[in-house]
Amino acid sequence: MDILRFIEDIKAHLKLTFDNVDGWFQKDKKTLNHQPSNGGWTIQQILEHIYLTNFYLLILIEKGSKKAMKNSLDLDLESEIKNYSFNKENFDKVGEHGAFEWIRPEHMEPKGELSLDEIRSLINQQYLQCVHYLEVMKNGEGLLYKTTMTVNDLGKINVYEYIYFLSLHARRHITQMQQNESEMIKN
Repeated sequence: MDILRFIEDIKAHLKLTFDNVDGWFQKDKKTLNHQPSNGGWTIQQILEHIYLTNFYLLILIEKGSKKAMKNSLDLDLESEIKNYSFNKENFDKVGEHGAFEWIRPEHMEPKGELSLDEIRSLINQQYLQCVHYLEVMKNGEGLLYKTTMTVNDLGKINVYEYIYFLSLHARRHITQMQQNESEMIKN
């Protein structure tokens, strides 16, 4: 496994995804507040949900990165890198809206308590946090700690995979926002 390439690929995915999410904050109020006919969330609610989900995932990512760095003092990083293979297919479904049933916890549901500017600022900070963790674990250390991810039965995933998951989750909702906008334009 070329771990440096893997980390760079995650950084590129994050940048592309977060740039795309940021573009949604530029939409007009009508687009942002369009209630889809299926009763789903508005784009503004989806943006808040992305922030909330990132918030909770980043708690786990922060803990994981600290434990991974601590583990790098005692574990054989070279062996871990050599034996690691990334199962991209398992993760790709996470980024597809509607690919599987996803029951989110109530604390990740939008409450409308934050302004659009606050959400945008917080999401931008979250992007920088992700990049920071990738910089801290720049030599492959993120492989040295795993946490269970129940979504789509991913099982135990390492810190890099958690960051990739966070990016895929946002990508999933970009599709949802595109669907909302398309429906609004048609009506």
